[in-house]
Amino acid sequence: QVQLVESRGGLVQAGGSLRLSCAASGKIIIVNHMDWYRQAPGKQRELVASITNAGSTDYADSVKGRFTISRDNAKNTMYLQMNSLKPEDTALYYCALNSFLTTYWGQGTQVTVSS
Repeated sequence: QVQLVESRGGLVQAGGSLRLSCAASGKIIIVNHMDWYRQAPGKQRELVASITNAGSTDYADSVKGRFTISRDNAKNTMYLQMNSLKPEDTALYYCALNSFLTTYWGQGTQVTVSS
């Protein structure tokens, strides 16, 4: 089975940086794209960033210029570099992997930005 584990979240002051990791394990046949989502209290889950199998990336308007999604295929790991963090970035961040009709989810890592 496929497992995704997010890590490296934490508490940071506004203007600071964090680098989230998503490590994949198990038998993965085909990856269409991988994504970072986030969900803040009282709000629905939103797509933050996406990277395709070919390396194309896309970002939510709210994080463009501040966040960068990347992956290291040799390590089966995806990253989200977050700079110039704002209090409104506070949320539980999830990674997701899409393969055919199945999407696999991690359990999430908390990011809290204080003002």
